[in-house]
Amino acid sequence: MLTIARGELIQIFRNRLVLLTSLVLPIGFSAMFIGMHDTFASIAGVGYLAALVLSFVVTVGLYTTTVTTLASRRQNLFLKRLRSTAASDTGILAGLLLPITVIALVQTAVILAVLAVVAGKPANVGLLAVAVVSTMVMLLGLALATAGLTNSPEHAQVTTMPVVLAVIGVAGWVGASGTENLTLLKRLLPGGSATELVLNAWQGGVAVTDSLVLLAPTFAWAFVALTLAKRMFRWEPRR
Repeated sequence: MLTIARGELIQIFRNRLVLLTSLVLPIGFSAMFIGMHDTFASIAGVGYLAALVLSFVVTVGLYTTTVTTLASRRQNLFLKRLRSTAASDTGILAGLLLPITVIALVQTAVILAVLAVVAGKPANVGLLAVAVVSTMVMLLGLALATAGLTNSPEHAQVTTMPVVLAVIGVAGWVGASGTENLTLLKRLLPGGSATELVLNAWQGGVAVTDSLVLLAPTFAWAFVALTLAKRMFRWEPRR
């Protein structure tokens, strides 16, 4: 697995498109958001900005890059060749996704740390970490499912758009409007409960036990996505 991960990390830094989506765009947009932190804070607090940043990094930096990578590796028959080795299917996927996931995790940690310095620290760092990890698990599951529908790296620009728009849109809606109205709907939508968890972690005022219940919808989305991925994922080019 680590050998596959090392090779994939090298490929990421050689591929300009993947480098752009996994590194440059998340950092650039996050810097813009943080530069406008006073505006966002005046709308719904710093937690709102943190939720937007997290949703952008995990959808563009992690989700889109994962789908593009898997589609590319399938198209050039790299996935097929890997399956002829002693590595298991799980080991192959873990090796391919490890570098992308670590990059997204480090990016998120650094960006949120900068936000904390600029705009004020979160009330519960541990709860924030749980929110970040659970959101990434959900997006990785959705990425594996989407990869099953994606014929090529170019096609990924189309197949990833619904999830990207949905997760970022829900984060913006929940963050700006709060959770007092349409609470159940907001929690059930992809990214809704994760956004609420970020808000609780940053702004405080909610019991930890009440916040941890919000993990259920996020992991439910991950479970459904992984179930679909098992049925739809292809190791050879789609015809």
